[in-house]
Amino acid sequence: MGRRHTRTLMKKMGIQALYCKPNLSQANQAHRKYPYLLKGLAIQRSNQVWSTDITYIPMAKGFVYLCAVIDWHSRKVLAHRVSISMEVDFCISALNEAIEKYG
Repeated sequence: MGRRHTRTLMKKMGIQALYCKPNLSQANQAHRKYPYLLKGLAIQRSNQVWSTDITYIPMAKGFVYLCAVIDWHSRKVLAHRVSISMEVDFCISALNEAIEKYG
């Protein structure tokens, strides 16, 4: 099935594809730049290096935010939280859970 036929069918069903909006944000030159502390470090065991990540998940009416704490050696997600707002509480909660279980 071609893209034109797909577009016609989607139009008849009244649905649209979700497209990523272009990232138009510019870095502020006044913000402090932090050095990369893991350069040259050999990660050889679990719980040596953790990282956090916040992912924006688009929904019909806005976003949902997923915060995850990840172990770099095992690539395991140690803890995660989902929130409908970008408050700091859900990230701190995920980090505290990871510390309680693995730290």
